[in-house]
Amino acid sequence: MKYNVVEKLNKKYLEFNGASNEQIKSEQDSLDIISSCWESDVYNVLLHEEILSDDFFNLRTKLAGMILQKFINYRIKMVIVLNNEDRVNDRFREMMLESNKGKALGVFMDKSEAENWLLDIK
Repeated sequence: MKYNVVEKLNKKYLEFNGASNEQIKSEQDSLDIISSCWESDVYNVLLHEEILSDDFFNLRTKLAGMILQKFINYRIKMVIVLNNEDRVNDRFREMMLESNKGKALGVFMDKSEAENWLLDIK
């Protein structure tokens, strides 16, 4: 998957925006992102909504949970920028609100808020 290394205030993250029409559809796809983190020596990831398959937002598929667990195991912090709230059902919204309180996954509608959370900028 194609990504950009973004630097802000001497902190870095990998940004995956779906420009190449690739989507995260499986655990293997998440391992590709983790591999990119290790290759780049950057352990913060920003994912735009369009790179995530519909299965990711459907918690019954368990894809979001499996991917999040992989990121936690490899100590990679992940944030998602949503452009379209219509893809988010009530159960995912509940998970989103809870996850924003923690340090492993954040979900935001605004990219600058997502960056600030990801890079611990107050």
